[in-house]
Amino acid sequence: MKRGSKGAYIYGFAGGKADGRADMKKLLGGKGANLAEMTNLNIPVPPGFTITTEACLKFYESGKRWPDGLEAELGRNVQWLENVSGKGFGDPANPLLVSVRSGAMVSMPGMMDTILNLGLSDRTVQGLIRKTGNPRFAYDAYRRFIQMFGDVVLGVEHKAFEQALAAKKRQHGVTNDPDLPAEALQELVGEFKAIVHRHAKVDFPDEPMEQLRLAINAVFSSWNNERAITYRKLHGIPDTLGTAVTVQTMVFGNMGNKSLTGVGFTRDPATGANRFYGEYLVNAQGEDVVAGIRTPLPAEQMKKDFPKVYDRLLSVGKRLEKYFRDIQDLEFTVEEGDFFMLQCRSGKRTALAAVTVAVDLVKEGLITKEEALLRIQPTQIDQLLHPTIDPKAKVKVIAKGLPASPGAAVGRVVFTAHEAVELVEEKGGRVILVRQETSPEDIAGMAAAQGILTARGGLTSHAAVVGRGMGKCCVVGCNDITVREEERWFEVGGLVVKEGEYITLNGTTGDVMLGETPLVKPQLTGAFKQVLQWADAARRLGVRTNGDTPQDAKTAREFGAEGIGLCRTEHMFFGDERLPVVREMIVAKDTAARRKALAKLLPFQKQDFIGIFRAMEGLPVTVRLLDPPLHEFLPNTPEDITRVAQQLGISEQALTDTVHRLHEFNPMLGHRGCRLGIVFPEINEMQAQAIFEAACELTKQGVKVLPEVMVPLVGHPKEFQAAKLVIDRVARETMARSKVAVPYTVGTMIEVPRAALVAETIAQDAEFFSFGTNDLTQMTFGFSRDDIGKFLPTYLKDGILESDPFAKLDQDGVGALIRIAVQKGRSVRKHLKVGICGEHGGEPSSIEFCHRAGLDYVSCSPYRVPVARLAAAQAALKEKKK
Repeated sequence: MKRGSKGAYIYGFAGGKADGRADMKKLLGGKGANLAEMTNLNIPVPPGFTITTEACLKFYESGKRWPDGLEAELGRNVQWLENVSGKGFGDPANPLLVSVRSGAMVSMPGMMDTILNLGLSDRTVQGLIRKTGNPRFAYDAYRRFIQMFGDVVLGVEHKAFEQALAAKKRQHGVTNDPDLPAEALQELVGEFKAIVHRHAKVDFPDEPMEQLRLAINAVFSSWNNERAITYRKLHGIPDTLGTAVTVQTMVFGNMGNKSLTGVGFTRDPATGANRFYGEYLVNAQGEDVVAGIRTPLPAEQMKKDFPKVYDRLLSVGKRLEKYFRDIQDLEFTVEEGDFFMLQCRSGKRTALAAVTVAVDLVKEGLITKEEALLRIQPTQIDQLLHPTIDPKAKVKVIAKGLPASPGAAVGRVVFTAHEAVELVEEKGGRVILVRQETSPEDIAGMAAAQGILTARGGLTSHAAVVGRGMGKCCVVGCNDITVREEERWFEVGGLVVKEGEYITLNGTTGDVMLGETPLVKPQLTGAFKQVLQWADAARRLGVRTNGDTPQDAKTAREFGAEGIGLCRTEHMFFGDERLPVVREMIVAKDTAARRKALAKLLPFQKQDFIGIFRAMEGLPVTVRLLDPPLHEFLPNTPEDITRVAQQLGISEQALTDTVHRLHEFNPMLGHRGCRLGIVFPEINEMQAQAIFEAACELTKQGVKVLPEVMVPLVGHPKEFQAAKLVIDRVARETMARSKVAVPYTVGTMIEVPRAALVAETIAQDAEFFSFGTNDLTQMTFGFSRDDIGKFLPTYLKDGILESDPFAKLDQDGVGALIRIAVQKGRSVRKHLKVGICGEHGGEPSSIEFCHRAGLDYVSCSPYRVPVARLAAAQAALKEKKK
């Protein structure tokens, strides 16, 4: 490239040669790196240059000032682009126009800002008219530029321009933008400038270099706009990456009926089917397609109307897919018959598409099984566990749109992102976000909603792309409905659906149904099943489930759980028949009365264990003895105390006295866990008897049972020894009565920091450890799980914490205690079995830590089991690569 050596901050691309490469995404962003690679591959790409992410980071470090040397480097590169294009930046005879686009290392579709047609002014628009002989095109490009620049750079609300455009269309009696004549668009230019002056209190800048500097600043600044920050939080993208800025010669899809613009995917991003999937608009610019302002045409129509363009697009797409070895998301423009690629990147896809494409690419010999496993995000797998419409259900379909993201969703209709967030967070409701079309500002509401419905937009619109990325059921381009966002209702065929009414979406078919439709659970089949089989072959960590009922156990086993890592017996105490008996035990005046109540509970507990052991036949089941403080089972309000006292046959005063006696200032550190069984050993006796009677009964029936009894909240070895003496005695007595032997183990939860620090003393008696990371996190940080919400948002915003430590394991602090406990425990019991059963057992980065720390298994909720299977495989593969 005859432009001298690349500079410190700018990398160019033109004419088959580029300074950058595809593997430079961290520096050039995904857009800039792939534009460079396509240029090197001699694919037709408009020439341009990319300002690096390093410049963006220094921009922020310097208080939003450019780093030294960038201004001069920009000037040199603009001159170079003038030479390459044969046009002049600001030249009234032959003007060079450019696009200014963001592009981070990780794709964030629609979250940051883009400006098209930069370089237009009252002088250069005349040159564009003379050059093209097309005043309508020139004024259309100019009004678009003022609108985008006014919105992105000068902060003028997008709605102000849209209202003026709508009024102009009404004035001329047309419905679509392309039908406005040149003189109407020229009038709009003047009106848009007046809007800018009125709202921004400045004149619209006419000098192209000033426009460019301001646009670059705006794109840099968009890295930290609210929607980008929200998107990064939702997808776990670091705030420290920054965005690159690509400045590229404009090509125009709005020059007439031989020009078009569109987006496409080399495979279906919703299902993964190996068929080209795309949309386009004739006489339009790219923003018209992705913003959902006009509903685009499907690629099949292009095959009929523009067969040569279709064939070229298909050929380039398949070449890029084979080169990058992944499904490609393409942006293209045809200017008066000339084809140009504006972007390629790995396509955002649903979980269904992710596993389907991964399996197909392995079959096609493009990637290995190991690469396939590493390409699928474990958290994305959760989407495949979403429900679908019950095929037996009677449904009332009221409208049909485009199926943008599969699955099913039921919820109350809301019309703003704010209302969606508020209803979900404050009232715990389920909502469907209904919009004319979504915009990047809706990101938080889209995340909160069960599903998304838009009246406009296509399968590559903002709602579709972002919805697929989030795994949200999404139906777009539903032209049947008329949305009245301000009046808070939508209408379809004379039927009015108001805010708060229930609707159901089918993101697989595009159906919109009135009311709450029954849903059914998913199954592991096809490509999903294949991926999980590959994962099981690759992983070392076992995967168990946290389950308290036979149904939990059955569901988890269907999802591939290899046992139960945490069965919480207290959850069994809250049934309608059981709770009064539990309360009778709590208010008992002496041991005899307490044993009498516990004897009534024994049959309930035994039947619970029979159901769970049977469902988990042949697999280990870790049963945790009673953990919560007893006051949790008692009433709080005067009304409830009156009612419960009558049930128990005691005075209100006696019950009130018991409630007050059991009250604790800090119950999480109070009389709970193993402390209950030490003070009231009859509780441990009853639970152990229920466990071993159930195990013996099933063993006699030929059912293989592997019980593991877990003592909670141990901090001192003598606490564990006291509990184990009771458990072992009851086990011996029960087996002797039953005349059957059942293999079992007794272990403890490591959830008190002291237990981790003296693990070698506890492991002398304990046969397994299970880390209860919820309590271990709470006690290590000194954070209350119930109260952390008061300050956690500030801690996250200010960067004190990178993430919620109850959602993602604190590997430096809590992780250090885990490593210490594993090392100390195995120093005295070489084959000590060690697992984790807190919420972290289903979180991918925490699972990777557990693999590195040498744990034997993780345990998580039933619907996280497939996620954990894949994450455990990825942990093993990453270690192998190192």
